Amino acid sequence: MEQVKIIGSALPNIPWQERPEGCRNAVWRYRGNPIIGWEPTEKSARIFNSAVIPYGDGFAGIFRSDHKDGISNLHFGRSGDAIHWDIDDEEIHWKDPEGRPYDPSYAYDPRLIEIEGKYYIVWCTDFGGAALGLGMTEDFKTFTRFENPFIPFNRNGVLFPRKIHGRYILLSRPSDGGHTAFGDIFLSESPDLIYWGRHRRVMTKGGGSWQSLKIGAGPAPIETTEGWLLFYHGVSGTCNGYVYSFGAALLDIDNPSKVLYRTNEYLLTPQEDYETRGFVPNVVFPCATLQDAATGRIAIYYGAADTYVAVAFTRVDELVRYMKGHSRLLPGDETEYR
Repeated sequence: MEQVKIIGSALPNIPWQERPEGCRNAVWRYRGNPIIGWEPTEKSARIFNSAVIPYGDGFAGIFRSDHKDGISNLHFGRSGDAIHWDIDDEEIHWKDPEGRPYDPSYAYDPRLIEIEGKYYIVWCTDFGGAALGLGMTEDFKTFTRFENPFIPFNRNGVLFPRKIHGRYILLSRPSDGGHTAFGDIFLSESPDLIYWGRHRRVMTKGGGSWQSLKIGAGPAPIETTEGWLLFYHGVSGTCNGYVYSFGAALLDIDNPSKVLYRTNEYLLTPQEDYETRGFVPNVVFPCATLQDAATGRIAIYYGAADTYVAVAFTRVDELVRYMKGHSRLLPGDETEYR
């Protein structure tokens, strides 16, 4: 197999640690985890399930903050090294395209992606039930919120980092009003981020028991020479409650509703104390990546136990090789399911 490469920009200041001696896993944890702990700002009880991106000479982040009153909201943060973060205590305030206030009643689990020089944020919001919120900023100072793309119930909205065949592509996970055994990953297209259609099912839950209850897209897909690399979470039900792990899939570069490979085994599952103990134990929930096209290095940012932000690492060539050797497709994965 030819070496797999990331299609994109070099990021020489990507945070990085080499694989620990004796570790055989395709993904390994940052030894300084967690990078954000309890009460990181005056308002915040916990920050987790957050998104980061290169910006200027450093990095910008949109962080899920569960306030001490129990309400989730989004906060902006900045960093020089993508490990140590200065996070605003005040939540982001939104305006609609006409300049009128348009703050959500709550907001959580953001994804952040740059498309054609603009930074788009997708999150879970209240719209008579859990639904997707969508907004944009050009400078991380003013934030414009658009119309909600879908009706309830929906979570885990993730935009692709470029248009495909002239259309924006959004992954999502339709659901219902609770944390139930209902959840496959779907894809929708839009010419303008307002009107959405051409819906396709991308992946179904199942396969290894770690993803038997439901699945959901994680960070924005990474474009590679082998296809779109998508990290996603999978949920299993146990006698001790839900367990959130994550794996990866490779999607067709021109038609990402088709799955080429997906990991039958998880890449990361709760093992460390900061993953197994917290406000919601036994959760690893990926929301963002940083990647360096020059070296193939990938840093994966994930929420741990609904309490912390943590980081893990992999290399694209090693990961794709592992995926091809440990893949199991389910019925409908490899076709355009419509």
